Amino acid sequence: MGDSFMSVRGTLCFEEQEQRRCIQSQRRMMILMTCNQKDSDSEELDEWLPNLNEGKTKGRLTKGPDETAEKKKVTKRVAKPKEPKPKAERKPRAPRVPKAKKEKTNTENQTEDAVLPKPESQHVTVKEERLSINLSREISNKAAVPGDMPDEGPSSSQHLPKMKKEEPNDSFTFDEPAQKKQKSTNMPQGRPIKLKSGNSCVDDLQMNWDPIRVLAQKTGVEQWVCVNIAQLFQEENTIPFMVRYRKELINHMDADAVRDVQLALEELRSVAKKSRSVAQTLKKEGVLTSELEMSLKNCTSADEIEHVYAPYKKGSKLSKARRAKELGLEPVALALLQTPQTLDLHSSIQPNTKGLSTLDEVATGVQEILADMIAKDKETLTYVQSLCDRSAVTIHSSVSKTALKEQQPQEGNQKSKPKDIAKFSLYTDFTCEVQRIQHHQTLAINRGENLKILTVKVNIPDWVKNDFCRWCVNVRWRPQGFARPELMTILKNAAEDSYKRLILPFLSRGYRTKLTTSAEKESIAMFVRNLRQRLLMCPVRGKVIMGVDPGFHHGCKLAILSPTSQILHTDVVYLHGSAKHKEAEKLRHLMFKHSCQTIVIGNGKACRETEAFFTDLIKQRFFNPLDVSYCITDEAGASIYSVSPEAVKEMPDMDPNLRSAVSIGRRVQDPLAELIKIDPKHIGIGTYQHDVSQSLLRAALDGVVQECVSFVGVDINICSETLMRHIAGLNAGRARNIMEWKEKNGPFLNREQLKLVKGLGPKSFQQCAGFIRINPETVRSIGYGGNENLEAPKKPTAEKRKVKGSGSTSNQFDPLDQTCIHPESYSIALRFLSHIGGSLDQMGSAVLRQSVESSVKSSGLDVLAKFLDTTPETLQLIVDGLVQPPGFDIRQDFEQADFKREIVSMNDLHDGMVLTGRVTNTALFGAFVDIGVGRSGLIPKRFITLDKLPVDQRRRSLALGPGERVEVRVMNVDLQRNRISLDLIRVLR
Repeated sequence: MGDSFMSVRGTLCFEEQEQRRCIQSQRRMMILMTCNQKDSDSEELDEWLPNLNEGKTKGRLTKGPDETAEKKKVTKRVAKPKEPKPKAERKPRAPRVPKAKKEKTNTENQTEDAVLPKPESQHVTVKEERLSINLSREISNKAAVPGDMPDEGPSSSQHLPKMKKEEPNDSFTFDEPAQKKQKSTNMPQGRPIKLKSGNSCVDDLQMNWDPIRVLAQKTGVEQWVCVNIAQLFQEENTIPFMVRYRKELINHMDADAVRDVQLALEELRSVAKKSRSVAQTLKKEGVLTSELEMSLKNCTSADEIEHVYAPYKKGSKLSKARRAKELGLEPVALALLQTPQTLDLHSSIQPNTKGLSTLDEVATGVQEILADMIAKDKETLTYVQSLCDRSAVTIHSSVSKTALKEQQPQEGNQKSKPKDIAKFSLYTDFTCEVQRIQHHQTLAINRGENLKILTVKVNIPDWVKNDFCRWCVNVRWRPQGFARPELMTILKNAAEDSYKRLILPFLSRGYRTKLTTSAEKESIAMFVRNLRQRLLMCPVRGKVIMGVDPGFHHGCKLAILSPTSQILHTDVVYLHGSAKHKEAEKLRHLMFKHSCQTIVIGNGKACRETEAFFTDLIKQRFFNPLDVSYCITDEAGASIYSVSPEAVKEMPDMDPNLRSAVSIGRRVQDPLAELIKIDPKHIGIGTYQHDVSQSLLRAALDGVVQECVSFVGVDINICSETLMRHIAGLNAGRARNIMEWKEKNGPFLNREQLKLVKGLGPKSFQQCAGFIRINPETVRSIGYGGNENLEAPKKPTAEKRKVKGSGSTSNQFDPLDQTCIHPESYSIALRFLSHIGGSLDQMGSAVLRQSVESSVKSSGLDVLAKFLDTTPETLQLIVDGLVQPPGFDIRQDFEQADFKREIVSMNDLHDGMVLTGRVTNTALFGAFVDIGVGRSGLIPKRFITLDKLPVDQRRRSLALGPGERVEVRVMNVDLQRNRISLDLIRVLR
């Protein structure tokens, strides 16, 4: 019996030893990483560590901490492949471990000379065996009984997370994920833009939240793109430059999206600035505490800062909570939450002090302090906001008491008010959920409220208050000990008072601000979209045009313009009087004299009568043999421009009425060059432009004008100073300096000469150079010192001028200067031409186009870009610039004005009729279409669906807008109200 028991015991010991050894083989590397924490183990390891990294070096060196860390990484990397073979190597090698410490050190270098990877594995094996002996001794001492073995499990599992934390791929840094997500790794200079360490472009915000993360949340843009955009803006890059020449860094975003990120970033900067300003003010007043400063730094919007700052504002009466704190009740309020079991409110009563004379006054003061604490707590505000997000919050508008009083009989002399109320009839009893309200409805309600005609209120369901108060008392603000019923009553009252008096107004302001901000943003986006499409309408080239500003009593003002917009003749004719036949003969004489076949009529007063007059003459073939046609254009802003300083300077000795006719004609010849002279707010596009933030509107409109001008490109030698101001990188001062340089030195012969202009530094040159064109035909027409031959030389041996800060500049023409290729890519363009066997003389030719297309098709754009050490985006720009013909205008594929020869009356319309027309304006509620009947019809928003728009126009920046030719169906004709309802069938190409 004893023998069998001993044999079983021996079997168990042997199995126990095997289990221990298995655990040892799995834990060897983990113990190796942690054994340095023990003094005895570290001394033993130090004898072996030098041989791990020395390689072929002889002797023993003293190792520093950096080298030790490197050894650990190497050990961990090599040991993993050895884990599947622990049992095969364990038994024969274990007895030789004591000798290995002395004998194997001399043979390691020989082994390394023979096979490179093997020495490390041998050293690891030796070290593992020595550690396994030490480990087995520790286990034998600790685990004398088999039942102790399971205790070892948790210790081994606890080391696993430590190993993972030491992996370099698991350590998170902000820049690393950004590099992995970028579409192109071939950035300029071979690397992506990175924020400099310690000098982040958003470090100056100094807030408790991550600006880039908040920016990404607000805009829906990836964080790495936000980092790059912020860096590009800090380096004074313009949006047109970024969109065209830095596409890969902004993830191919369009100008509108980049502008949204810019506005959001500026908003965050203003929030941080306001937070610091408020903190400084409170510090001067001596009321700034660390908690208050922390609350200010946690704010991510101006409304949150106002909520925190409101009780401390100068000029406002002292808040209830501050009065109670000055009476010394703040410790009592804190005690109610922390130690309610020992709190005695009677001890705070002071009979001769107002606010502390009775128990009720003390309780009221404590309640007001608690209400203030609840209202300013971040977690509390987050919770109540989550409740509101799950509820049906509505906004309600009604007629204000002021408007109703002004309608009374005694106030009958004010006849305008009832009329104003009638304009807001849709909103005199209007209710809508905040998630469903339309943007134009928000702006209309705001306008009525500003005029004191409407009263607006945000309604939050009662269950939100009940749930919130219950959560405050039982969860967030629950006392930490037993609280007597009277103390719980104070806490409940504080929660209810905080919600009703502080939190509810804060939530209402927040909803109104969000709705207004969103509506303004969409209205401005609509305005920008309309303006872009109006500016980019295709110009009418090579025609003599007669601009007509219609009128009755003062006559129709005429201006005949040459194909280059020069004024040939101006006059006034009376087409709607008794002598209209005589005026018609006068018109025919002028048109024959100047070979004018194109008439442009402004759409102001007497427009349709004037249109009918010309239609009758065209039907009668009055102008034969001239093939006369006409179009109607929007004349909004022409009268304002005619009396502006710009017009006076351009046409000094002309009557303002005739200037309007000139402006109307030029709007068709070159819409971009003419419309930028007018304040965009007066061009007659968009909705509610006077109800939105004027600063944001001005910034957005200036941005889109700059974008359009840069997008099209400008011939620097013939453009006006006004147009030049809107080129990316230029301003009024630089434009004036360029004009002065041209007057003094003649036309520019190449882009490099721009560096000679005063005030045009390297950054300005970088931003504007790609958008400026040097057309040799223009230079020849202007003349340059009798030099009519401006051929590009094969070798630049021409006279050179020194440029400040950079070598010299040539006086020779460069063919690449008339393309969209940026000067920074000229060397790449020349290498590409050399690669395909082309030359600059072939630019725009069919031969070069065929060579380029075959090369791109055979090799692929990405491969070619890698070969030329550039990005695919830059190479695509180079390809476009080389194959486009000289003088290419990107607007030639856009819509241009419709020229008609007949007119249709509104009485001729009937339901179901299908017509074609042109969009004149788009609003938040629909699009207005001119169908040639004297009154624009409206396509309601619900009829403008994605399936009716071309695929390339379904993005926000290219949606339906002014200038689009559309096919529509008449839905309803209201002759009494002079309204036409249309349904969109399709967009015409």
